[in-house]
Amino acid sequence: MTETVHHIKTLRQRDMVLFTVSAILLLDTLTAAASVGAPSVFWWVFLGIVFFLPIALVSAEMGCAYPEQGGIYAWIRDAFGGRWASRATWCYWVNTAVWIPAIFILFAGVFKQMFYPDLSLGGQIAVGIALTWLAVLVNVITLDVGKWIPNLGAIFKVLIFLAIIVGAFIHIEGHGMANPLSPETLKPDWGDSLKYIPAIIYGMLGFELVSAGSKEMKNPARDVPRAILISGVIILILYLLGTTAVLAAIPAGDINLVEGLIDTLYLFFGGSAAGNALVVTLGVGALYTFFSNGVTWALGCNRAAAEAAMEGELPRIFAVESTRLGTPIGAAVLMGIVSTVLLILYGLMAGSNEDLFWSLFSFSAVIFLLPYQGMLLAFVKMRLIDPGQPRPYRVPGGLGTARAIAWTCFSILALSMVLFIFTPGEGMQWPVLGGVVTTLTIGEFVIRFSENHKKR
Repeated sequence: MTETVHHIKTLRQRDMVLFTVSAILLLDTLTAAASVGAPSVFWWVFLGIVFFLPIALVSAEMGCAYPEQGGIYAWIRDAFGGRWASRATWCYWVNTAVWIPAIFILFAGVFKQMFYPDLSLGGQIAVGIALTWLAVLVNVITLDVGKWIPNLGAIFKVLIFLAIIVGAFIHIEGHGMANPLSPETLKPDWGDSLKYIPAIIYGMLGFELVSAGSKEMKNPARDVPRAILISGVIILILYLLGTTAVLAAIPAGDINLVEGLIDTLYLFFGGSAAGNALVVTLGVGALYTFFSNGVTWALGCNRAAAEAAMEGELPRIFAVESTRLGTPIGAAVLMGIVSTVLLILYGLMAGSNEDLFWSLFSFSAVIFLLPYQGMLLAFVKMRLIDPGQPRPYRVPGGLGTARAIAWTCFSILALSMVLFIFTPGEGMQWPVLGGVVTTLTIGEFVIRFSENHKKR
């Protein structure tokens, strides 16, 4: 790339808070977590202390100490070199390309439930493809416009979570709890429900995403730590209360991963013309948040992939950017192509929208968790090799504390990946494992091809 790309500085602290809330606070994670039953409340609290808080603190330090375009790619590159950074970015980008079809199938399932009960699985796939390319369009416009998709999505999510929480209190007064909460029921279940625990970990990740656009921030050193703190408090409280609300309404065994949200809203507010209208309104807001989820992650991951490609670590097509807007056109279009192909292929194999959602979710989740292990290792190494770097925010404690935090989070991520691939009570998930191995193998060929091309 010989042309100079101009990045417009448009992200303020408010935008970062809303962007992070949009990235992490997921309605699909809410239903997946509630499927665990009453022990999910314990898991939110426990994992919030030992994982969510530490990973947020690490992201805050790295984001303000190294405010480089590309975010997680730049951090791992500085610590371990371009090849390892490229592997992490490949996983980061591919995960989003695989996850976007999953979230858009969730959109189509809820759309069918609300407005078009006879919509076939093929029709739902067509809806997913249309949303994919609309997300690509949002990715190639400047962030001062595109940022409003995640910003509004975050606001709608908070409103929907609050509606569910208020509705739960009303429902409990008249009907009691569908899943009683007591010291006995809150005890963690090490049986079949373990397969949903990784979904909670998955729902706690994304604090680093906004740092992929560091060159588009007004003041990253000041705003990144503050934004992470504010968004983290909002996210954890809403996840905890929202999960409890779903459990108040629906027995854990009856929660549908795709349609459970609307089922809950109808139980809380349906039955009257005004109540049904409220459910439809909230449902439309939920549909918008599913779209904004995909857009939010694509905005961050495409920027990371573009930065890697500009340094010759990924194919040059990823590096195609608008010289006027600084937006990642090449990475966005490629993501649209991959997402479309996967929607079609997985749609031919899945028996229902829930099967399709969980297959895509599990496969993408394993790929998604790998870059975070690289980020944690980079956090420790940069403390060792670059102690003089100004850190406007520093994780409390010395190097020993930093290592303890990093290795605890690293171990939890590793366990989560194992549980996605090997499900207790069901055994090895061979399609998930096969998809992961295939994706990593393709990534190695892509990276080696890019390196050879760069040398020539």
